[in-house]
Amino acid sequence: MTYCVAIKLDEGLVFASDSRTNAGVDDVRGGGKMRVFANAGERVVVTLSAGNLSTTQNALNLLQHRARHAPGEPGIENARSMFEVAQRVGDAMREVRERDDAYLRSSNIDPAGTFIVGGQIAGEEPRLFLVYSEGNFIECSGQYPYFQTGETKFGKPILDRVINPQTSITEACKTVLVSFDSTIRSNLSVGPPIDLQIYNRDALVPGARLRLEENDPYLQAIHAQWNESLRRAVQELPGPDWMGQGQDQA
Repeated sequence: MTYCVAIKLDEGLVFASDSRTNAGVDDVRGGGKMRVFANAGERVVVTLSAGNLSTTQNALNLLQHRARHAPGEPGIENARSMFEVAQRVGDAMREVRERDDAYLRSSNIDPAGTFIVGGQIAGEEPRLFLVYSEGNFIECSGQYPYFQTGETKFGKPILDRVINPQTSITEACKTVLVSFDSTIRSNLSVGPPIDLQIYNRDALVPGARLRLEENDPYLQAIHAQWNESLRRAVQELPGPDWMGQGQDQA
């Protein structure tokens, strides 16, 4: 499994994904789940994938192959809008699953996969989509300006409490890393390295790209300080006034 999150802000977009593809007692493997498609001044598109790695990789490779070897064929690089990008990713997912599902299921392998697709194409606003395994998709709304996929439940509470469209990119990056720390702490199937990609609104070139390894000093600082902050916050909460009720009074 994996964990991916993308946030749409007034300032731009933040994308993050872990790199774990397998987590057994003696078999831990990883692979990147993030891809960036960019043509400076014209488009920046970022995809994050979760689920069956062969399904999601094949869907993107299919789009890239067609765009490069048959320029008239639909791909990410020649889509006219982000809506069209999401539509083409969904169509590629359907095509790959139609070809491979029966073979994978015959070996008890789940073929399902999902994508978060976001970015900006010149002439329109930055947009963010969640593409389901069946190929259909939804667009991010202003009220809930983020999407998650994969192991979402452990990292969701901090996003719900902190993130809104006016949140700065800096604060969003910190929140995303706390969200990952909470997920990694509670789920073995998610782990570093964490890939982080920033896109600044209307830049039409990729922003900062980081890969945070397990021993990264900043990632370790986030982990230590967040743990300590939570402990201190609980200690400072007022005690319940019902403590001691129901006990025999001498």
